[in-house]
Amino acid sequence: MGAVISYIKSLALGELFKGLSVTARHLVTRKITVQYPEEKAPQSPRFRGLHALRRYPNGEERCIACKLCEAVCPAAAITIESEPRADGTRRTTRYEIDLLKCIYCGFCEESCPVDSIVETRHYEYFGEQRSDLLMTKDRLLAHGDRCEAQIAADRAEDAPYR
Repeated sequence: MGAVISYIKSLALGELFKGLSVTARHLVTRKITVQYPEEKAPQSPRFRGLHALRRYPNGEERCIACKLCEAVCPAAAITIESEPRADGTRRTTRYEIDLLKCIYCGFCEESCPVDSIVETRHYEYFGEQRSDLLMTKDRLLAHGDRCEAQIAADRAEDAPYR
């Protein structure tokens, strides 16, 4: 008896009309598509994008070459070399992040004791060659200089949660 009812329902095309009603309903609703290059979707202040190295207000780089970010990176994407300076402090001579390996987990940012390495909100970047996606110390510092105002604003908003 159940097979006969199932056969009759298939002849009535109930599923087809149910699907067409869903299509008709969505045909008249407001579209939520974002026209990407012209319109940007809203971002969270905690979005993790392209890395940057920060400087102190006097212009000196913040990184003290403690190598905690290199040690905590699960993808082994960070390479640091350092040497002592004349005043006895340590500074980096080589700081590289391989963006092809990086998984943007944010562990490097969390482990940094001097808030030197940060992940900015910048997500529109690409590379035509592998070397374009290898962020060197100079490129990281330059990106940090360009984004410092946004980084400081995000840190001020995030202050109650730290």
